[in-house]
Amino acid sequence: MQLLSAQQIQELDAYTCANEPITSINLMERAAEALCEEIGVREGYLHLTIICGKGNNGGDGLAMARLISKKGIPVQVIVIDYTTNSSPNFLINLKRLPKKNLAFTETKELPTIPPENIIIDALLGTGLSRPLSGVLADVVQQINSLTNRVISIDIPTGLFCEDNSGNNPKLIVQAEQTLTFHCPKLSFMFAENAAHVGHFSVLDIGLLEQKSGVVSANKWVKEKEVKALLRPRHPFSHKGTFGHGLLLAGRYGSMGAAVLSAKACMRSGVGLVTVHAPALGVSIVQTAIPEVMCSVDTGDASIESLPKLDHFSAIGMGPGIGKEKDTANALKRLLQDCNVPLVLDADALNILSENKTWLSFLPANSVLTPHPKEFDRLAGPSESGHERWKKQREFAMRYNCVVVLKGAYTSVCNPAGQTFFNSTGNAGMATAGSGDALTGLIVGLLAQGYSPTEAAIVGVYLHGLAGDIAAKKQGQEAMIASDIIKAIGSAFLRLTT
Repeated sequence: MQLLSAQQIQELDAYTCANEPITSINLMERAAEALCEEIGVREGYLHLTIICGKGNNGGDGLAMARLISKKGIPVQVIVIDYTTNSSPNFLINLKRLPKKNLAFTETKELPTIPPENIIIDALLGTGLSRPLSGVLADVVQQINSLTNRVISIDIPTGLFCEDNSGNNPKLIVQAEQTLTFHCPKLSFMFAENAAHVGHFSVLDIGLLEQKSGVVSANKWVKEKEVKALLRPRHPFSHKGTFGHGLLLAGRYGSMGAAVLSAKACMRSGVGLVTVHAPALGVSIVQTAIPEVMCSVDTGDASIESLPKLDHFSAIGMGPGIGKEKDTANALKRLLQDCNVPLVLDADALNILSENKTWLSFLPANSVLTPHPKEFDRLAGPSESGHERWKKQREFAMRYNCVVVLKGAYTSVCNPAGQTFFNSTGNAGMATAGSGDALTGLIVGLLAQGYSPTEAAIVGVYLHGLAGDIAAKKQGQEAMIASDIIKAIGSAFLRLTT
């Protein structure tokens, strides 16, 4: 699913109206029906106060109010009088409002709203490009001061569709839920906007995207896209068919990272896994995971050397390795000698951030999997998620690599400038070892022949889906990385059956 800009959404609306064909007022009716169905299913309608602006977002709210009131359900409708200009579709729906089951007010100030009512924010849509002022700014602050639940239509009023660095967060509606049309908006992907967007749901209103030629470099990855990437397993396959992954991981006191990464790698479908570990850690790995092989480093407590790399089909380095000088030198040699797909995580990234000239040694299409602080150390600090995403994209293009920036909607940027935001996962995955598991999973997929971009997209999605499955069994508070790894098999089953 593409993430479209405000301008692209307008173009797509116009294309759909011209080529379905459908009138814009009937497309608005379709949107209102989708909203009513979603709220009816989730909320049973309950008690609603719909606060409308005078543009098309307000028109959606008015159409929604009419459809609900026709069911015999009382609705409070408040139109905010902030302008003398109204959109044609708003005026049409204003005339269509029924007299029964509907309390209507047009005002410049928010009247009393019963505390049990759910507020539907239908003030402004996706076209906003500057902070609110005047009447609308006052109304938004009033809404945010109330204890009522708030659901925003398409986008919270006051929020820009993409970059909000020049916005005023105090003048943006704080919604508990956002019901957005056709696709998520780019601004939904960033942590600084979470308090405004809340949980979001995407409503399909039948826009003709595939035929329109509208193209975005930003994608929202759902199950359908991942299923299309998965490779079927031939019945005459053997373990050599599915590749041999190498993990350089662990040091004295941090061998758990190597174990978790290797376990996840084995769950990826890879044929063989070897863990290259310091001598003191080898018995730990062999005891914990009898399915993997071990390569013994020359160092007792940390990695100081490289094994022969010839027979591996993908390599990962970083989980639990520390930043000792000899370990750093081993990483440098790996960057210079590696001829197969490479994944770098954790301390491998921290070593790189302290030796930025080594970035020029990165093999083409290497996969880097930083969390935000690790990425900031690599690319410089950012004041917002949007700024960090721009740096992520620039970094991937500059160094010809794939950057997996971990977070609520983990993003995968590739050298072509594309970004793939992930739709699975939950806050319970913010636990020690979760990232080590992702590293192993991606290494295993690369070893099987997935391209670096494909391995990152599939690995991130499976990792998040396994986290969702684990959370249903353990709860977000109690789940640990091992729970995620145990659920990888169930995640595969969900995608393949």
